[in-house]
Amino acid sequence: MTKIPKKLSEGEETFWHQCNVVGLITPLREVRLIPGRKWAVDFYFRERDMAVEIEGGTVYGRSRHSQGAGFEGDCRKYNALALAGVKVLRFTTAMVKSGEAIDTVLEVLK
Repeated sequence: MTKIPKKLSEGEETFWHQCNVVGLITPLREVRLIPGRKWAVDFYFRERDMAVEIEGGTVYGRSRHSQGAGFEGDCRKYNALALAGVKVLRFTTAMVKSGEAIDTVLEVLK
C-alpha cells in the first residue's frame, strides 16, 4: 500500500514554503533516523545531518507534547537523535511565522 504523508500543520506548511522561497534544496520530510524506532522528524537536511522540528498542534489550548507521555516521548526522541549525532532545531509555529526559524536554519546551513 502506498504511504501517504500526514497533512502538514500550519507551521510545517509555512516552513516548507519558506524553504522553497529562499531556494533551499527541499528538505526531506517525515524521516525516520533512529533504526528500530517509529520516530520521524518533521524535516531533515542531510547535508548537515540536521533535523528541524516544528512544535505545534494544540488540544484545548495546550500543546499535545508539552506535558505527560507526549513530552516524555519527545525527550526520548531528541535524546536519541543527539546520541546519534543529529543536530535538532526546534521551533514553534510563531517562530516560523516571524521568520526566526528560516533565518536560523539559513545561518546553520551557510
